[in-house]
Amino acid sequence: MRNIKEQFILLLATGLGIGYAPHAPGTFGSLLGPLLVMGILYWNLAFPVYLILTVVLFLVGVYVCNQGAKILGLDDPGCIVFDEIAAFTVVLIPVVYWPSSANYLWISIIAFLWFRLFDIWKPWPVRFFDRIHGGWGIMADDYVAAIYAAICLYGTLIVLGWF
Repeated sequence: MRNIKEQFILLLATGLGIGYAPHAPGTFGSLLGPLLVMGILYWNLAFPVYLILTVVLFLVGVYVCNQGAKILGLDDPGCIVFDEIAAFTVVLIPVVYWPSSANYLWISIIAFLWFRLFDIWKPWPVRFFDRIHGGWGIMADDYVAAIYAAICLYGTLIVLGWF
């Protein structure tokens, strides 16, 4: 029987339970990322505050993912998807203050595809960070994959003439 603190940590770590999806939990967790960013953007924060929040989410994620893995007794359980969700604060940096939300759905789809590509493929140094144990490794590989995805998202938007 888990105590309330452990239940709360697992609720956060699993993206409110979406990480328990029977197939591709990381993909399902990634679907919540653009929604998280939309929620943050609702508050119309200054860009430096958005960047600070991105770092805070990373640090909270290190703790939550580390504790969640310990509770489950696994090194990097697939059901922990907080890392995929929080990484979207990095993926969507190129469009955080997009002048119009008209294309946000399409931009989110493109961002999602780029992020999943790099999160699954794990090119260097994503794979390097994926090998680090505990919360730091769980979070770091997704944030590095998110940097790749953000760069590709920016390039895609330029090619499409949306920038």
